[in-house]
Amino acid sequence: MSFQPVIPLSGNSGWKFLQSTYDRQLSTHANSPQIKADRAYLTEKLSEPMSAESFLNDKRLLRVALTAFDLGGEEWKRGFIDKVLKEAATPGSTFLARLNNPKYTAFAQAFKPVNGTITVAPEAIDKIAAEFDTASFESAVGQVDDSMRIALNFKSEIAGLVGNGSSDSAILYRMLGNVPVRTLLETAANLPTEIRKLDIEKQAALLKDSLQQRFGISDLRDLKEPEVIDKIISRYHTMESIKSGAANYSPAANALTLLNGGMGLGGQGGINLLFSGL
Repeated sequence: MSFQPVIPLSGNSGWKFLQSTYDRQLSTHANSPQIKADRAYLTEKLSEPMSAESFLNDKRLLRVALTAFDLGGEEWKRGFIDKVLKEAATPGSTFLARLNNPKYTAFAQAFKPVNGTITVAPEAIDKIAAEFDTASFESAVGQVDDSMRIALNFKSEIAGLVGNGSSDSAILYRMLGNVPVRTLLETAANLPTEIRKLDIEKQAALLKDSLQQRFGISDLRDLKEPEVIDKIISRYHTMESIKSGAANYSPAANALTLLNGGMGLGGQGGINLLFSGL
């Protein structure tokens, strides 16, 4: 049995609750029977060198390992994962650079086979196991409230995406290529999802302008500052709450509310009364 995160409220109130209880809930999740069993399985299997073929054929191990790198659900891409590992072990290969996916790059470096054999150092195994706890917890959070998972993802990944010494274009393209980060920024900056149909250069320019106008960010490297992260996440939850409220109070929702009320105040007669006025 796995632990279900507790998020009793939505929006900023729910986010504050999750932040204040994060460590305790993560610990409870990590000590739940299913997560403990998966973590133990990962540790046992990686404690000895294994062939890349055995690694790829072990569906449970592959699932847990991918989850640790926030790639959960990708285990069905066996052929692609095989290519990622082989290219990581090939001197001079530019495949991972062209792929431009930091998560797969980290995964490939952790499990890069040497002469067809994967060997993971004990300290690296401990780190991967801890990352599995965190990533699987955040996935569980998403099953309760996906906006909370998106916020957690942004908080943990934005510093890595911004980096040090990167050009503005490189930072913008990395953020646009990370779906959860992009989703949060678009919502916080009140950008329509239709901008995704534009050329990538135009998308980057619009995002940069919106960050400047909404948050006063002229240097994109400021995005990794804690106070900026908090401000953007707060704005994201506010905008999500507004969108949710608009949906709840749409004409269709109001009609349904009246319909339900009519059912309580006269059954079929209430329904007839409602529709007679439409």
